[in-house]
Amino acid sequence: MALRLVRALSKATRATRLALPLPLAFAALVASTSLGVAGCKDKAKVSEEEAKVNVKELVTLATEDVAEVERGLPEGAKRMAATLAKEPEGAKNAPAVRSALLKMRQQVPDLGKAKSTFFAFTDDKGIAIRNDLEQDTMAGKDVVGAYPDLKRALAGEAFVATTGQFPGVPNPAGPDKEWVAGVPVKKDDGTLSGLLVTGWTYRRFAYHLQESLKRDLQDRLMREGEKGKLPVLYVFVFDKSAVYGPRGTPAVNEQVLGDLNLVDKTATGPADGTITITDRAFGWAAGRVPKLGPDMGIVVLRSEI
Repeated sequence: MALRLVRALSKATRATRLALPLPLAFAALVASTSLGVAGCKDKAKVSEEEAKVNVKELVTLATEDVAEVERGLPEGAKRMAATLAKEPEGAKNAPAVRSALLKMRQQVPDLGKAKSTFFAFTDDKGIAIRNDLEQDTMAGKDVVGAYPDLKRALAGEAFVATTGQFPGVPNPAGPDKEWVAGVPVKKDDGTLSGLLVTGWTYRRFAYHLQESLKRDLQDRLMREGEKGKLPVLYVFVFDKSAVYGPRGTPAVNEQVLGDLNLVDKTATGPADGTITITDRAFGWAAGRVPKLGPDMGIVVLRSEI
C-alpha cells in the first residue's frame, strides 16, 4: 500500500517539482507515505474490532450447535431402540441399522438440523456396526478405542462428548480431529444394546462457521447497499494441539495463528490483535467454546477490502 502511494505522489509532484525546494518536496513525500502506512494500520484495527464482534457471534452459534446434539441424541437413542426392536436380527443387521439411523434423523428435529457429518451405531462393546453414510469406513472398527471417554456411555452415562482422532485415511486438507458425542441405546429390558454416536471434524465445523459468518455479512451488506465489500475472511477451530481451518485455507494462516498460543491467550477470556500475513494486514479475535471442550475455541481472521 505504501509503495502505491509513493508512485501516485511521485506522479502528482513531478509537475510542481521546480516550484518546490527539494527538502520541502521530500518532506511532503515522507509525510504522505507515513499517512499511508498509518492507514493500513488503522484498517487492521477496524478488522480487529469487527473480528471481536464476529467471534462472539460464532461462539454463540457453536454453543447452540452442540446443544442441538445434547437435546437430540438421547431422543434419537429411544427412536433407534424402538426401530431395531422390530428387526429380526435387531442391532446386528447392518442395513437395518443404517435405515434406522436415517429414519431417526428425520424423526428428531434437532438431529435433522445438526451439523454432524455422521451418525453411527455400535454394539455393546463399542465396535461400529454401521453409520448412515453410503460409504461406511467405520464398520468393524473400535469407536470406543478411538475415543476412550465414550466408555462412560457404555457404562450408562446419559450423554458423553469428547474429542479424538479416528483411524483411517488422512484428511487431504491436513491433520484433523473430531468432536464426537455418544449416548447408550437400551433394549426394552434395560440392558445395553449399543451406542449412538455422532460428530464432526474440526475442519468441517470451521467451514460451517465460516460460511455462516459470510452469509450473515453478505446479508448485512446487501441491506445497507454496500455490495461487493465483503472482507477477506477465515474462521478456525483451535485447541492445545493446533489451529484447524476449512479445506483450501492457506497453510501459512494456520501456522501464524498457531504461533499465537491461542489457548494461553484465551485462558481468562477472549483475546484479539492485529497481524500481518504475506504482506496483508489482518485483525483477529479468539474465544473459547466450553461446550466443545475445555481448551477449544474459535478464531476469526479478517481483513477489510
